[in-house]
Amino acid sequence: RLHGPIRPGGRRADRRPRQQAAPRAPAPPPPITRTITLAEGMTVKDLAEKIEVKAKEVLKKLMEKRMVLTINTTLDTETATMIAREFGADVKMRTFEEEMVVLESEVIDPGDLVPRAPVVTVLGHVDHGKTTLLDAIRETRVAEQEAGGITQHIGAYAAEIDGRRIVFLDTPGHEAFTMMRARGASVTDVVVLVVAADDGVMPQTQEAIDHARVADVPILVAINKIDKSDANPERVKQELAERELTPEDWGGQTVMVPVSAKKRDNLDTLLEMILLVTELGEHKANPKRMATGAVLEAKVDRGRGPVATILVQDGTLHVGDNFIVGTHVGRVRALIDDRGQPLKEAEPSSPVEVLGLTGLPQPGDALQVVADAAKARQIALLRQNQAKEKALVSRGTRVTLESLQQQLAEGEAKELPIIIKADVQGSAEVLAESLAKLGDERVKIRIIHTGVGAISEWDVLLASTSNAIIIGFNVRPDRNAAGVAEREGVDIRKHSVIYNVTDELKKAMTGLLEPTTRERQLGLAEVREVFKVPKIGLAAGCIVTDGSITRAGDAQARLVRDGVIVHEGRIGSLRRFKDDVNEVKTGIECGITFERFSDIKTGDVIEAFTVEKVATV
Repeated sequence: RLHGPIRPGGRRADRRPRQQAAPRAPAPPPPITRTITLAEGMTVKDLAEKIEVKAKEVLKKLMEKRMVLTINTTLDTETATMIAREFGADVKMRTFEEEMVVLESEVIDPGDLVPRAPVVTVLGHVDHGKTTLLDAIRETRVAEQEAGGITQHIGAYAAEIDGRRIVFLDTPGHEAFTMMRARGASVTDVVVLVVAADDGVMPQTQEAIDHARVADVPILVAINKIDKSDANPERVKQELAERELTPEDWGGQTVMVPVSAKKRDNLDTLLEMILLVTELGEHKANPKRMATGAVLEAKVDRGRGPVATILVQDGTLHVGDNFIVGTHVGRVRALIDDRGQPLKEAEPSSPVEVLGLTGLPQPGDALQVVADAAKARQIALLRQNQAKEKALVSRGTRVTLESLQQQLAEGEAKELPIIIKADVQGSAEVLAESLAKLGDERVKIRIIHTGVGAISEWDVLLASTSNAIIIGFNVRPDRNAAGVAEREGVDIRKHSVIYNVTDELKKAMTGLLEPTTRERQLGLAEVREVFKVPKIGLAAGCIVTDGSITRAGDAQARLVRDGVIVHEGRIGSLRRFKDDVNEVKTGIECGITFERFSDIKTGDVIEAFTVEKVATV
């Protein structure tokens, strides 16, 4: 049978369609038969050696994934894990600092461990004598008399009692303490909480307690100002006992020492108690290993370049050491101690200024001395790239009510940390009590902080480090807090009815969360003057400080006084001189009245906004 025309040369062309070979199914990955440990900053060659194959086999797998690399290319965690599983190995990752600890522990004798000085952070309300107490300890117990201004110089110093050192960290407020903890730094062995005997527990005292508990460090209380006539230490103990800090003489476990920083009373007892509390932790370090430490603060000095205050936690730091700290590398050019004197080396529990950085690290970043400077630069570059990627996706990793609902639907048991800020203490307490009762076997509600007043930057930082949501009841975030919340991706829920708060949480926990209403801020105006207008009442003479104030469409406005919402409604009139206008933009003065409301005062803030519906994820 003929199947086609005859080609030139006498052969017939076959017109029958050729059968195409079926696509080959990708081979399933081999079963996981072992677990290997990889260090941050590994190369293709390092990975090949760990999984015991030739480097060209690893490069081949990478090319199949459309990744053209060389044998010396640094791999990130995800890529290394993916390739290792192609060869039947699961991966356990270590940071570079963890890998260094493991490597050095293999060659260093555990008998080299020696006791180190405890590190103490002093926290408390600003008016309760914290600075005076630090000054008193410095004047009476610092070894060198020339150390008059060391706290301002370096933010940390050492005191001695009976030949034993105690290192005090003078952190500039709770925010720094929070940010260091957010980056994984655990530099503090004990927190000394300063409470005034004539004032009792104040909001910042409660904040300090919350921080210490989240950081999981012991709390020692110094009841200050006992020399004052109206001092009442027993009342302070009662207030602290209500916050689960029961004094030892009441059968509890919290050490409380009455002191007078002004008259230098009981300071020795306080220091002895600090040593007693820290002795239980058996704090030791190995001065023979390469140094590790944590950044307390960093700045750019005009004459010296980037300068970091480092607390050496283990090992000994020498002039000339190469190191990596966060996303930066450097070589120690000089070490300055807490008295401003140059050093050749710094032993464990020594606060020092380090010169020789290539950039500014963040408080809480870990410092690790390295023998291979090229390896340190390689890892620093990898971390810089990872930091950029993390910044792009960080918003999607925060806990929100929408993400909680999705996680519960997938069968994951969760804990939901909550921060509550309200206009009055009574509302905060009722909210905390109501929300705590909503937990069930799938999700546990944990109130980590309650407070009164506007949502501050401190609240947002605490929420960021604790992965919590913030509930504001009749209060607003201040401008700095709103910016930080947007940058960190912290979920702030604003309500004015307690039932709406509990109802929203119940729906999130049961998977019935409806599309939420989110506010979009249009602008802010500051009330500079209040004047009477015939037939209208009080009007606000304002200047628009941000965005624009409008009365068009669905725009609404609220009057905020000291961070607390006074009124919410619509703008009655918006004028430029004598003309009615629909919109006034930044930097322009205007007159504003509310519909059916006239209790306006100088210094109030008028916030224009619209409400939009956002579907749940």
